[in-house]
Amino acid sequence: MALLPQTRHSLSLCSPRYPYHFPNPYYHNPFLIIPATSTKSLSSFHAPTISFSAHPTTSRASPPSRTASASSPPPQTQLLKAFAGLAASAVLFLCFGVRLCLASSPPPPLPAGPTVVQEEQTVQDDQDGRKQDDKETTVDRELEEAFNTWKSKSFALTVPLKVVALRGSIPPSWIKDFINCQGRRMKFNVKYYASLESIFSDLTIPFTKGKIGPASALAADIVGIGDSWLKSAITKAIIEPIRDVEDQEWFKSLNDKWKVYLRRNSEGEIDPKGDIWAAPYRWGCMVIAYKTNKFQEHKLAPVEDWADLWRPDLAGRISMVDSPREVVGAVLKYMGTSYNTIDINAEVNGGRDAVKHNLALLAKQVRLFDSSNYLKAFGVGDVWVAVGWSSDIIPAAKRLSDVAVVVPKSGASLWADLWAIPAASRIETNRIGGRVRGPSPLIHQWIEFCLQSARALPFKQEVIPGASPSHLQVHSANVPVELTNGRPKLKGNLVDGAPPPDILERCEFLEPLSNSSLSDYHWLITSIQEPGHGLIHKMYHNIISVAKFSGWFNSKLT
Repeated sequence: MALLPQTRHSLSLCSPRYPYHFPNPYYHNPFLIIPATSTKSLSSFHAPTISFSAHPTTSRASPPSRTASASSPPPQTQLLKAFAGLAASAVLFLCFGVRLCLASSPPPPLPAGPTVVQEEQTVQDDQDGRKQDDKETTVDRELEEAFNTWKSKSFALTVPLKVVALRGSIPPSWIKDFINCQGRRMKFNVKYYASLESIFSDLTIPFTKGKIGPASALAADIVGIGDSWLKSAITKAIIEPIRDVEDQEWFKSLNDKWKVYLRRNSEGEIDPKGDIWAAPYRWGCMVIAYKTNKFQEHKLAPVEDWADLWRPDLAGRISMVDSPREVVGAVLKYMGTSYNTIDINAEVNGGRDAVKHNLALLAKQVRLFDSSNYLKAFGVGDVWVAVGWSSDIIPAAKRLSDVAVVVPKSGASLWADLWAIPAASRIETNRIGGRVRGPSPLIHQWIEFCLQSARALPFKQEVIPGASPSHLQVHSANVPVELTNGRPKLKGNLVDGAPPPDILERCEFLEPLSNSSLSDYHWLITSIQEPGHGLIHKMYHNIISVAKFSGWFNSKLT
């Protein structure tokens, strides 16, 4: 009997979803037994039944049964059985061979169609990528050439600062020194106006027309306004608060008197919880100028206080500004009360009637009430006494001879020139000069520069009338003689352009009037316009009239 080793290979056919397994049904039987001589044994060998399943676990066929013949069949029958057995064995071995071939063959290749399409798409993408890279390289080259061209040119990278100011209020040395300390990167521009009223008017025009141009005062980074205009500027919203002022060094250096006066609410009233709307750069006071030669010639006593204006020997020899606050205020100071009296009836002896009486007497004494022409009358000799702001009188007194300037002993009103920021952001526009991207970052530097102690020198030298804000309460030492350049010192009691300390304590800023005070002022001004009082038009009717006085008063109080 021949022994043939049994092959144990599992057939696997790769599939896209799952594998097919065809295990050997007789893996537990290591050998196939084939008789060597007996055909009878061959006839007893039956081919196993093989079941194919697509699942990993396949069923096994039952082993064949061996049945012995009781009697020998005919030779033809035996021969047929022998051939049948051989045929079955041949079929079995053929199946095993097919299984071996399938097991050893490589997995079928993937379909060629999608792969070819993918390769073609990859080639196309590579070509598109190279074209894009070429475009980017070209753009980069152009940008580099443009950048090299830009580097070859010189550009003035400047920071603008546009300032609007009252003519004669800024010392020329300030501009020169500020430009030197800022360097060439700053573009500094100053535009001067003839009066504070013209600045205020120019600030309001764009809000009326609804448009703003580069030449407008509203297009400036910072503008100069008078403290008497501050309330109106706030209520009309033509200026805006100075932001983050508490962190600025210049604000910390201001004394409390300035901080209280400049902190206002949205109605322009002094309010400890309000905002800071402006910064001071110059201040002064009401003064009285008189011609010393005329006083000596007529043996008149020098002017020292407000009471001298009611002297009979000066009747018709006085000119005065036409500001109702200053005219009525002079009467109140003469009567021993404050400029900022809230209730005249309650705070003044004799009430409104007493004030009315003294105001009428002053009207008889004053030859001219006119803020524009009172110094002209003084200069030509029509009057011997002039009452007005130090910013007006000091320059005029320096041009004239034999003139003394004094601050009344009982105190006077204080005035201040302020820096404020225009509310240009309220008007939508594409271009407004230096305010294209908002106020200049140099605003705080400019304010701090103006408040430095070194900036007080032009005031001490009387180059510009007024005084530095830092000297409102504390006066520095007198300026050395060599710095006055031989200029004669102005006669009077002014110290470095400001009142002496003892008189300064009795001076006060003009605070906004209450509604009751406004009513009192209107009543007083109307009363002295009645016939028989002869206020202004009887003396200089061709220069100023009662109507002008009243109209100006109304405009100043509203």
